[in-house]
Amino acid sequence: MIQYATLTEMLDARSRGSGAIGYLEGEGAQKNLALSDLRRRALGILRHLQRIGAQPGDRLILHVASNEQFIDAYWACLYGGIIPVPVAVGISDEHKQKLLRIAKQLGNPLLYTDRKLRERLATFAATQGEPEAWTALKPRTFLVDQLDDISREGTPARITADQTAFIQFSSGSTSEPKGVVLTHGNILANAEGARQGAAFSEQDTSLSWMPLTHDMGLIGFHLMMMYSGVRQFLMPTDLFVRRALLWMKFAAEKRVTITCSPNFGYRHFLRALGDQTLEGVDLSSIRMIFNGAEPISVELAGEFLDRMAPYGLRRGAMFPVYGLAEASLAAIFPEPGAEYRYITVDRRSLGLGSAARFVAADDPNALEIMCEGKPIPYISVKLVGDDGAEVAPGHVGHLLIRGDNVTRGYYENPEANAAAITPDGWLNTGDLALLHEGEFYITGRSKEIIFVNGQNYYPYDLESVVQAEPGLGHGKVIAAGVRSHGSATDDLVLFVQHRGSMPDFLPLAARAIHLVNEHAGVEVARVVPVQRIPKTTSGKLQRTALAQAYENGEFAAEIAEFDAAWAAAHGAGRAAAGRIEQQIKAIVDDTLAGKHVDVDDNLFEVGASSLTLIQIHEKIDELFPDKVDLTDLFDFPTVSQLAKHLEQKLGEGG
Repeated sequence: MIQYATLTEMLDARSRGSGAIGYLEGEGAQKNLALSDLRRRALGILRHLQRIGAQPGDRLILHVASNEQFIDAYWACLYGGIIPVPVAVGISDEHKQKLLRIAKQLGNPLLYTDRKLRERLATFAATQGEPEAWTALKPRTFLVDQLDDISREGTPARITADQTAFIQFSSGSTSEPKGVVLTHGNILANAEGARQGAAFSEQDTSLSWMPLTHDMGLIGFHLMMMYSGVRQFLMPTDLFVRRALLWMKFAAEKRVTITCSPNFGYRHFLRALGDQTLEGVDLSSIRMIFNGAEPISVELAGEFLDRMAPYGLRRGAMFPVYGLAEASLAAIFPEPGAEYRYITVDRRSLGLGSAARFVAADDPNALEIMCEGKPIPYISVKLVGDDGAEVAPGHVGHLLIRGDNVTRGYYENPEANAAAITPDGWLNTGDLALLHEGEFYITGRSKEIIFVNGQNYYPYDLESVVQAEPGLGHGKVIAAGVRSHGSATDDLVLFVQHRGSMPDFLPLAARAIHLVNEHAGVEVARVVPVQRIPKTTSGKLQRTALAQAYENGEFAAEIAEFDAAWAAAHGAGRAAAGRIEQQIKAIVDDTLAGKHVDVDDNLFEVGASSLTLIQIHEKIDELFPDKVDLTDLFDFPTVSQLAKHLEQKLGEGG
């Protein structure tokens, strides 16, 4: 039975108890906030919003980096009947562009941010963004810096279950993002279903580093935890990126029972751990680590569990799940406490409508697919073919869902709604799956969405970033997510039409890497020259065909030739000169191991993503505290340029 009618009713009830949120800002830096204080602060912020004219039904873009500031403002919106629209704070242009596109789509929204972020957004809009969108948004901007007295409460609105609790927009810097509209009732139905499916209780303690602009962060590890009375700890995402080992150290220190991570988090943690040991860390309290948000790698899950076993982490703690924003997050869960299971199939047998063919692990076409389990309460799931008829068990079909937790549609987007939702209310997830022995296995996607580092990207967004560049025009570049052999993890590969020599291709490849890294903040794993870009008879680009050819090893010769030419062109430049240049070079080499970086190489052109830039900045800041801003790495993108900038900051001259 669903316990509350609205989220505000939930916080009202929980604020009368002893519940609290622990904000973990670093080692020895913790702030505890009682839920009663959260309610009081939210109502105080609501008064400020109402004073600037915010009314029930208004949309408010929530754009702050602080977890505490985000949650305060989110609840202020809910109490006022104002619709929060979370937009991530990132360091790439993509995030600023996305915000402005969302603002245009929302019509006349409000913006809640801080002074520094407002200035960055204004500069971007004036120089390369959407100046008209910013002109409209600027006078409707409220700065968290302007909050003073929040002791006086605003006036709560009358809230019902069918009112919108927030809108989560998809990726889309060059195309129109789609806004998933979720109601109070959607989220609460999902919270109850997840409570039953995962056996959450008031004896649990949770820890999350996932961003609150992501459904796993906001719904999974804030709203769901509050619903079940779980004590929750929140860790900033950028702190995890900079100091990944704190994740497990905090989990041990707080005796955490529930935590989470997508694939990239496990990989990032293991890289940070290396050969180190975690002194004094006991993970025996953890009963559940949610693994989702992107295709799940069986290999990576096993490696993480093996490395953490000496610290008391049980294999049954790995909890591989399936969900999506359109379902208010959770859809399919395995049995809590059971060791994860997987099947090994021939990757060539996973076409729509095909019967999956089981093979041995050493088969050259073997693919391990994780078991996600069964639908949680309040949701129905079925697999169908292109004709809408259900497919037999063991056969691959489109995954459709329906239930009280499923969105009623996308924000003012009837075309997308018609494409995704059937007349009888079934939502096509865009994922392919099969049913084996009564449990679901996600096999791939029917939509051309690329999952990298827990985020989804649309190919045409990434392609459009490079299309203005000579030699990289429209139809000459294909972005695709490909699986490394034996893994469900996506790598971003760019296929570029090129019929010249490999030395002539290298500058094109470097430029493509640079543009995608700088503007989208995502690392390009490979750039592959191809003689032609396959198209349908109607002219549609066949991205899937190229991705499959890559996975089947059909570009091995081109890749080997490219690697040899790239290695010859990089890593043989002048030696680092001077103490500071040598120190920065050592940091870059350590962070970008295997990239062959010269002191005059542009970091974006050798594959530095926003994730690796944060790591580089963190290491520089340890040596030279508060002397280099993260944005300086964009303004001075080579080792030599950054060293000169730092020397000037330190007063050392050239």
